[in-house]
Amino acid sequence: MAFAKRIILFLLLNFLVVFMISIVLNLLNIRQYLTANGIDYRSLLLFCLIWGMGGAFISLGLSRIMAKWAMGVQIIDPHTKNADEARLLHTIYALSKQAQLSTMPQVGLFRSNEPNAFATGPTRSRSLVAVSTGLLNRMTPDEVKAVLGHEISHVANGDMVTMTLLQGVVNAFVMFLARVLAFTLSGFGKNREQGSSAGAGSFMLFTWLFEIVFMIFGSMLVCAYSRFREFRADAGGAKLAGKENMIGALKALQAAQTIQDPRTEQPSMAAFKISHPGPKGLLRLFATHPPLETRIERLRAL
Repeated sequence: MAFAKRIILFLLLNFLVVFMISIVLNLLNIRQYLTANGIDYRSLLLFCLIWGMGGAFISLGLSRIMAKWAMGVQIIDPHTKNADEARLLHTIYALSKQAQLSTMPQVGLFRSNEPNAFATGPTRSRSLVAVSTGLLNRMTPDEVKAVLGHEISHVANGDMVTMTLLQGVVNAFVMFLARVLAFTLSGFGKNREQGSSAGAGSFMLFTWLFEIVFMIFGSMLVCAYSRFREFRADAGGAKLAGKENMIGALKALQAAQTIQDPRTEQPSMAAFKISHPGPKGLLRLFATHPPLETRIERLRAL
């Protein structure tokens, strides 16, 4: 049932992205970028920016809804009578004031044995901080506070929007450069004049190959920024909740690294987790989080 739910969610999101971007392209009257005279670079640039940025920002706009649906997050009523929930709300609200957030984030709980928390949302004023039951059960109150400080720092730093902007720019750059190089190498312009479909086939093939190559390098850039923002959020958590508490929270996460929830392994969710084991060796270039031991050492050096 959970797997089918994720498939439906994925298909729905992609349908919305294609539908919305198609409407925007029609409203802006974006012409075909391949013309009888070659490439219309203005049309190609607009086409790539709309597709590259549009998909990223639609995903961001729906991020709270998708997170609630994918993880089964239950939003805590601000007037809850439950003592544990009220304590969690009070802690997050106090940290939010320390971080000078003008609007308090939504606070949610989700059932998972994995110690985990994440922040998402399209803006600082429309954010969500969600915490797993596993994290609350396995950490001390001070460690929980440090993790929440880390997540509030993500919100205060505007990390969700910055990540979306960076991903959108990378997407647009990859699409644009791949098509320009594919057009140059495939000889598509000459073949079009001759009425041949051979150039169209090679143009599509080169575009596909270049997009794969450039997206690999683009992903390395996005992941490098993601690791940087984790260091910055750790420093923010240390400032809000105390350095030793933040170090203790990371050590607790380190001790429970073998406990993984399959729902959080999706790339869209993994990037917003408090920690993620990530690949080894050279593949660490594609890790969204630095190793926990490195994060602990960096905090100790502060």
